[in-house]
Amino acid sequence: MASATVGARLWLLVEYTGAWPSHLENFELPEKISELVRRALERGIRPQLIRRPGKRTRPQEQGIRVLLAYAVGDRPWLASGVVAGPDDLDLDAFVAGVVPESCILEDEPVFLVCTHAKRNACCARIGLPLARTLADSLPDRVWETSHVGGDRYAANLVCLPHGIFYGSMSQAAALAAANAYRSGEVILDRYRGRAGIPEPLQAVEHFARAHTGECSVGAVAVESSRSDGDVTVAIVRINARNCGDVRLQVVVEPSVFTAPCGTACAETITTYRLVSLDRLAPVRYATPALA
Repeated sequence: MASATVGARLWLLVEYTGAWPSHLENFELPEKISELVRRALERGIRPQLIRRPGKRTRPQEQGIRVLLAYAVGDRPWLASGVVAGPDDLDLDAFVAGVVPESCILEDEPVFLVCTHAKRNACCARIGLPLARTLADSLPDRVWETSHVGGDRYAANLVCLPHGIFYGSMSQAAALAAANAYRSGEVILDRYRGRAGIPEPLQAVEHFARAHTGECSVGAVAVESSRSDGDVTVAIVRINARNCGDVRLQVVVEPSVFTAPCGTACAETITTYRLVSLDRLAPVRYATPALA
């Protein structure tokens, strides 16, 4: 819970079937792809290498296949294209929320499974079979991807364009999560959070959903929040399907526990504890009398 990558609201996915370096920011890739990665990083865009599950020797097609995920606000979008090189992809337009001319909008989500062995062997060992199984059920919508963060939670699944993260996925759990997302819903089991949102607010959303049972992707929004030391107080609006708008005050604080693999990792994991959750009275606005 509350462990999705905070700094990823804009995503550039670049298909590359060659060997992936351990760190993309080292630019140990073909020149055009390295330049795309460099330009993305300069603009605060998260670059990812992708490839089709199970296909290692497929020749690179003419041009570079790219996907862009704009995971901002309540109307995220996904676009794709094939570009000759970095100059054919207008990343400044993308940052401004505009689909580049070299790309077209996609009407179906994509699913990323981390299989980046050079970052963590578990991601490949667990992620590879999961990606292949998921691709059998959702052909052309599933990609293997480079490091997404949270290797300890392998296998990791990312649903775009919203940037929904799941961790510790089994094949059955991944298929259930993917089908739910295609229907516009999230499943709280193994749900790490939504990327691009501060971790305390990911926790706030999680507890609000657990309390109300609301599973629609766009139904929960944090209206405001403040921090008092380690404690975060947030006001959440839920557009509940059965009873209209609900507003909650949710208070969370950090909590630490030992990694599930115990002494093998010798680390602790920070998550969040629910301090309190209260339903707020509806806001009633009074119009002053005109003099």
